[in-house]
Amino acid sequence: MSTTEPDVIVVGAGLAGLVATYELVKAGRKVLVIDQENRNNLGGQAFWSLGGLFLVDSPEQRRMRIKDSYDLALQDWMGSAQFDRAEDYWPRKWAEAYLRFATDEKRTYLHELGVRFVPTVGWAERGDGNALGHGNSVPRFHLTWGTGPELVRVFREPVLDGERRGLVRFAFRHQVDELIVEQGAVVGVRGTVLEPCDDLERGKKSPRNGVESFEYRAPAVVLSTGGIGHNLDLIRRNWPTDRLGEAPKHMIPGVPAHVDGRMLGIAETSGANIINRDRMWHYVEGIHNWDPIWPDHAIRIIPGPSPLWLDANGDRMEAPNFPGFNTLGTLKRILSTGHDYSWFILNESIIGKEFVLSGSEQNPDITGKDIKLLLRSRLSKRAPGPIEAFKRSGIDFVVRNNLRDLVAGMNELVRGPRLDYDHVERQVLARDRESENKYSKDAQLIGIMNARRYFSDRLRILKPHRLLDPKRGPLIAVRLNILTRKTLGGIETNLGSQVMRSDGSPFPGLYAAGEAAGFGGGGVHGYNALEGTFLGGCIFSGRAAGRAIAGQRTPSR
Repeated sequence: MSTTEPDVIVVGAGLAGLVATYELVKAGRKVLVIDQENRNNLGGQAFWSLGGLFLVDSPEQRRMRIKDSYDLALQDWMGSAQFDRAEDYWPRKWAEAYLRFATDEKRTYLHELGVRFVPTVGWAERGDGNALGHGNSVPRFHLTWGTGPELVRVFREPVLDGERRGLVRFAFRHQVDELIVEQGAVVGVRGTVLEPCDDLERGKKSPRNGVESFEYRAPAVVLSTGGIGHNLDLIRRNWPTDRLGEAPKHMIPGVPAHVDGRMLGIAETSGANIINRDRMWHYVEGIHNWDPIWPDHAIRIIPGPSPLWLDANGDRMEAPNFPGFNTLGTLKRILSTGHDYSWFILNESIIGKEFVLSGSEQNPDITGKDIKLLLRSRLSKRAPGPIEAFKRSGIDFVVRNNLRDLVAGMNELVRGPRLDYDHVERQVLARDRESENKYSKDAQLIGIMNARRYFSDRLRILKPHRLLDPKRGPLIAVRLNILTRKTLGGIETNLGSQVMRSDGSPFPGLYAAGEAAGFGGGGVHGYNALEGTFLGGCIFSGRAAGRAIAGQRTPSR
């Protein structure tokens, strides 16, 4: 391959790029994979993920007595996406196709590669309380046994085998600066070879000094270069002020520094159509990593529904803005105060049972497939080791033995108004009084009771109890920051992942997959996501690109 032109150039060696390359290798195609990072970063940000996947009517769901279906999933997806633009033609088509994949093929496709799942199914993004609105009506979050690194592994290994057989060649530390367009078709790429950094660990920020230029040509080019999650300036430029309010002054990135959206601008300059730039997905439970890998490294808390949630003014969040229910709705509510942070108040019992941290590195038991460690850490009354480390060292955590001291500690961390102790105490006591019966008028407690009707949640979620119960102490407060994560818009593509021009015609020779394509079509999620759909979108769109280039028909409008 070193002396011949490849059949396909894949730009970006993240999950979507690996999947596309895997499909091309299966078809016997020769592939050049270009990435600006070193070999240690193969698999991209998927490596750092928790590995959750959205599946519909799976064996795991059926064993948990969850009645799911394509129709129910479609109702939830469309209620969340709220497609309302002319450019939502392909995103809507992608949504329908992805849900078919999630219902009929996805699990088998992954199972044959060796992927296995934790037997319990998680209930993420529980929604806004409206059957036709945003959220998952049933649990659909299937956690990969081995988390993100395992999903990367099952595609990386056959691709590396393709490298040994001469079908795949990698060009690491190659930064694409230009798409070569001739007679209206993309026929290759040009760019800069960056200085070597072979020993730099995965995720670390790499130097951008160029040492020489390069040019490669191929009949097809796939862009799988990710989104804009670490480019805070670009996020603010595209921020949907009309929907969410003013962009946060303080944001912390949940993705490595190389996730900068640079290729989106290059593709657009060449003639690709970029749509839905203002659709994005950022979390509201972000905490600063006390042991960072990339600059300003952030971690997300995946909470159970029990913490009391206060805004920066100390006012309790109202329905449906409860932990794990309504991400963007809660983001809008937080920003409506004029501040960019909020607070959890909880106790030792809740943090030990209900807190999970996003990221493969924060879940060594599941990532390492260590059943003994899993049982020891998850069944313990104490918080798992990574969470204990944040309690001890995280700058967003306050641990005290009584509420007055807790509020005093919170006031040492405010970026806005000081909290009034009497106001906070009144809300904590009101919530505690509501917890003393098996029924309540408190919407959050009603939600907790409903969740505990599901067997898996009953294992994870505590019965409602008084936060101030001294037997449950000490008390804990967590300052929650806005954590940047996913780009929901991107390069418009048809169902074969072929890039579209602004006039609605396919762009010959150019394909896009993964987050660069809004996980398919330029925005398959619409305005909201149902979780477990980001990795799945990389897999589905990368698979579509690889198969289309390998010879299957590419749909047109």
